[in-house]
Amino acid sequence: MKMLFRYIVFSLLTCCTGQWELFAQQRLVVDKSGKGDFKTIQGALNSLSETSSTPRTIFIRKGGYPEKLYIEKSNIILEGEDRNSVTITASIARDEWRCGHMDDWGVATINVGANDITLKHLTIVNSFGFDYNTPPVIVCASDTGANKVRTLKKDGHQMALRTMNMATRLAAEDCHFRAYGGDTVSPWETGNGMWYFRDCIMEGGVDFYCPRGWAWAENCEFISHSGTAAIWHDGSGNKESKTVLLNCRFSGFDGFQLGRYHKDAQFYLLNCHFAKNMRDQAIYRVPTTNTIQWGERIYYYNCHRDGGTDYTWYANNLPAGISTADITPKWVFGNRWTPEQEKKKQP
Repeated sequence: MKMLFRYIVFSLLTCCTGQWELFAQQRLVVDKSGKGDFKTIQGALNSLSETSSTPRTIFIRKGGYPEKLYIEKSNIILEGEDRNSVTITASIARDEWRCGHMDDWGVATINVGANDITLKHLTIVNSFGFDYNTPPVIVCASDTGANKVRTLKKDGHQMALRTMNMATRLAAEDCHFRAYGGDTVSPWETGNGMWYFRDCIMEGGVDFYCPRGWAWAENCEFISHSGTAAIWHDGSGNKESKTVLLNCRFSGFDGFQLGRYHKDAQFYLLNCHFAKNMRDQAIYRVPTTNTIQWGERIYYYNCHRDGGTDYTWYANNLPAGISTADITPKWVFGNRWTPEQEKKKQP
């Protein structure tokens, strides 16, 4: 009856005038026990109109949701009741997915192909590496070997969040992104991508936070399970693109490494804290045939190693003429985008 009522209201509003946006502003409730508007998150997403000029909220009540999500409609807020109690989980090895698919659409727990998406108070898990026991052996038609057999690795690519199809604006607040392998958080759009993360936890393997374009991460925690780098950046599409990490914390296995790049990149780390067992290894350039147009651009300010002597490579070295007061989301994104979380902080 609830959905019938909503459909009638929507029909009346949309048939009478194109200016009504009441339905576009609705708040749908997902409750796996059946006490909301939908039992599944994807069901709620599918019910929304294709376009909206205002945000639509899908509120997710406490529970575990074993779903792979496809977000293809813009202006959507996925809001959990509580980060520790709302978990969206799928088990996907990218190496297996690409055996039967031409691209990465569908390779993550949450696949985003739209703009102005906000994630709040959620735990998003790609559980493949955590579930790993006996190494899975699969037949892979795309392999070049004679037997077409592939053994999946525990620490291979396992994406919890992946943007594609010209998605360029996404924000996440108070979210926990979990995977054991690489590329956990993969917002990829080199030319125009703008990504905002605040109060989030990210964990995984090599390059598990790997934004392309412009990125801001504030008060976030990064946990390395394996691999040769925690963070990565591709800023090759525009000389001004950059990734900023402010008030962030890094920890992981003994000897975990901070970061790397193999295309043009620009890193700013301010007021960050590193666990004592982090390797004495600066963010480094991977040997590559790619042309590095703008040289090494890796900047630090007031970063420290907890419980140990600071390494010399993250001594203060901000570019001349740039102070910490200058480095804000506005400085990163310019006039192209102001995340809703930043609008609320403005007087």
